[in-house]
Amino acid sequence: MIMKSSVPVVALIALVVSSVQAFVSVGGSGNTHVTITGHAVMAKIHEVCEVVAESEGREFNPMGSSPEELLRACLGTATGEVSGAKFRTALNQIYMQNGFVDRDFMSSAPHHFNNEAFTEGRNLIIQGIAAIKANVRTDNLQSARETLGRVCHTLQDFYSHSNWVELRNRSPYANLIRPDLNIENIADVAMPTCSDCASGTCPNQLLPDILNGKFLTSGYMGLFSPNKPKGKCSHGGETDLSSNQNPRGGISKDERHSYNADLHNKAVNLASEATLELLEDIRGAIGNKDYLRLMGIARSAVLAFVIDTTGSMADDIAEAKRVAFNIIDSKKGTQDEPSEYILVPFNDPDFGPLIRTTDPDVMKLEISKLKAAGGDDIPEMCLSGLQLALTGAPSSSYIYVFTDAPPKDTYLENIITALIRSTKSTVSFFMTTSRRKRRALNARSDFQVYYDMALASGGQAIEVSKSSISQATDIIVDTSTSALVTILQRSRDPGRVESFSFLLDESVTNTTIYITGSSLTFNLRSPTGVSQSNTVANGPLGTIQTVGNLQRIQLNETEMGLWFIEMTTSRPYTIKVIGQSAITFIYNFVEEFKGPHPGYAVIDGRPSAGSPAKLLLTLTGEKGPEALEVHEVALVEVSGVKVSNGTVEKMAGGDFLVTVKDVPEGEFVILLKGKDKTFSSLFQRQTTTMMSQSKVTVKAKADSSMLPGQEFKLNFTVTTNGSSGAYTIRARNDKNIPMTHPSTLSLVSGGSAQGTVSLTPPADTVSGTDVTLTIEAEGPGGSDSNYAVLRLSVLSKVTDLTPPKCEIVDVQGTCYSSSCSSSKWELSVNITDNNGTGIESISIQQGSGNLTQKEVEDCVMGLYEASCCSTSVTLSAVDKVGNVGRCSYTMKSSADSRLISMSLPLWASLLLYGFLCYSFTL
Repeated sequence: MIMKSSVPVVALIALVVSSVQAFVSVGGSGNTHVTITGHAVMAKIHEVCEVVAESEGREFNPMGSSPEELLRACLGTATGEVSGAKFRTALNQIYMQNGFVDRDFMSSAPHHFNNEAFTEGRNLIIQGIAAIKANVRTDNLQSARETLGRVCHTLQDFYSHSNWVELRNRSPYANLIRPDLNIENIADVAMPTCSDCASGTCPNQLLPDILNGKFLTSGYMGLFSPNKPKGKCSHGGETDLSSNQNPRGGISKDERHSYNADLHNKAVNLASEATLELLEDIRGAIGNKDYLRLMGIARSAVLAFVIDTTGSMADDIAEAKRVAFNIIDSKKGTQDEPSEYILVPFNDPDFGPLIRTTDPDVMKLEISKLKAAGGDDIPEMCLSGLQLALTGAPSSSYIYVFTDAPPKDTYLENIITALIRSTKSTVSFFMTTSRRKRRALNARSDFQVYYDMALASGGQAIEVSKSSISQATDIIVDTSTSALVTILQRSRDPGRVESFSFLLDESVTNTTIYITGSSLTFNLRSPTGVSQSNTVANGPLGTIQTVGNLQRIQLNETEMGLWFIEMTTSRPYTIKVIGQSAITFIYNFVEEFKGPHPGYAVIDGRPSAGSPAKLLLTLTGEKGPEALEVHEVALVEVSGVKVSNGTVEKMAGGDFLVTVKDVPEGEFVILLKGKDKTFSSLFQRQTTTMMSQSKVTVKAKADSSMLPGQEFKLNFTVTTNGSSGAYTIRARNDKNIPMTHPSTLSLVSGGSAQGTVSLTPPADTVSGTDVTLTIEAEGPGGSDSNYAVLRLSVLSKVTDLTPPKCEIVDVQGTCYSSSCSSSKWELSVNITDNNGTGIESISIQQGSGNLTQKEVEDCVMGLYEASCCSTSVTLSAVDKVGNVGRCSYTMKSSADSRLISMSLPLWASLLLYGFLCYSFTL
């Protein structure tokens, strides 16, 4: 049997060891955990994309090496804009968790395989892999990505912090990712492992007995104390206090020096190979298409509806159905087809469930089931439904809410705002009222929470009559599209006479302007000086459509250069300019942390007031970030005039670290200006989510999954540089899991306090369920607050540790290289999962043939048939907890092939194979 290698390790290693440093956190120089993980992730994506393209009968030919060009080739999109923003966001969700491990688990020996904590470190990896597979099965991809990032860090640290390399091992340690295997031959706690190294630069301190006996050990890390067991190795380095205690020195291979260069390079190579093996295991468990979705390979548009189903909403529901069906049907099969569909109904007092699918026909069926009934009370459970959508939809989604009543659950307002900021999603509200409700409501004041949330997210709050709602829903068609970018967003309350400029570049198409407010007057002016006022519905610059309080201007063409919107009104208004372009950026506020491996980690919440704000920006464009330049990054007040410019530092991979010293006091967005070198065109992009600083910080970390039916305790810390006093604590989760937490914490200015949230998932909670927990701390008087948003997984205890057994029984056929299309070959396999949880699925992981399956008692027999033009196959058998068994085979050409004199027909092969399968189970 010939097995085709699925890992382009040689090419990957050449990239990884080309620099001088590794195993440090985000923002370090040279290679980092991020680059090691990134090279492996991209290599595996390339491989899987190629396999999927082959199975679909299309070419896979990336036009360059950038992630964006890989994305386009993988999606198979021949025309239209393809945005790399969601792809980059998904990758960053993996990469940035490396920083969290070094920051939040700095002193945890198992997370870094320090202090000979091999069993505990391996358990973290095994539990993490199980959580990733369970999360993907329940479609909780962000949780899976974040766990993957942490697992990769711990796995890679094994090769840098242990003596695996010094023991002359040339392959990754498979036992680290195999739940059915244990860590072997660990040095006893009383066994000396290292000789003394006064200089701290000895090439190999390990004792001969350790090397000869192949005993596994790792360095002890003394962050707070120099104490370590007698005779044991230290980790080494300036932050390791134990490295000055005999035996001095250290065996860490984190950094490349002259005395350890060879060991360091080998550790990097093995860490890279091990990461690829981990990714391959996950891929085998979830299948090729879900693996690509996990990695963010998907069309960028997501269609998410939150719909009020009370009795008065019959007309609104009918319109929501019409719009949804129109979008689904018109975009099916195009580059604008949504990659995911989400629906959350709400009523009074019920809301949910969240329905999520990638199948457009399933979504149409679910939407068709919606009926208006009940709910006589005026307020509804709108925010509860919106909370489900914000936690269930991918980051940076557009969510559309249909309702005719204010929210009943206003206590969720701060939680919703926190989720909007955390997910960077955009929420638009379509608000209609019946005559009865209009008499009972003071329209704007009762709906004010919707206006505030729309503004905070960069969405629209549109008031329309039920008879005209169909005209307002054009906004859904505009924004449920691929490669959507925001060019300008401003708000004024009260309004004033003001001119707003925005820059349109070569890459922008389908430019649309939204101006929201009542009785507004304005003038639009093009770069060539052509003007059109709001009174001209069809003019030289565009078509103006007025519906309720919304004016939608669709430009006739995108003229490059500086445009102007001249407002001449004193009434409140918002302005937003959007278009389609592959050029955009994603961002995170980050903070620097110290320790053995310093770096930057994403801030979970609002950035701290009183200190410069730091942002990590990632540029993305059709040709990748190398074809783009950054000229200016600024924080811009949405409702004011202050613009705070930042200092830009270029980093690797299209990333930029931006430091803004003078941060606006109010709500702000990020404005970026740059140049597309491909067309020598200047561009402007802006974020939509409003952000502000806070004197309060909330920090929490979860180092394990929750178990169904068992209490889970999570500690959190609140720190303030603001007022002293009682801080109100609010905690909510999106699955209504019973929980307790302190209602207040007492803090003094400059101090901190700790609290505990306890959650108890019901015993019947499905393994892999994703729970979004939001913890908010509000200062005295409600003048300042901050939050932390955590994604927790509920994972049942796994007792089945053995993968299914896949064995090749027979191969038939002869392949001729000169005429592959006229000949075929067959492969018969026998798959069993004796004493396990049973076979969940069998799939073709590589190959373009057909697989026929048949169950025979506790065994599955399979017959794979393929053309001789496709000679390699890998079959993946997955049990119900995600353990993977594989069969791989490559058919040789006629010169080397097994020559079969008679090829049995399919029915005869299955009969023969049924007997073999039966005999295997005896």
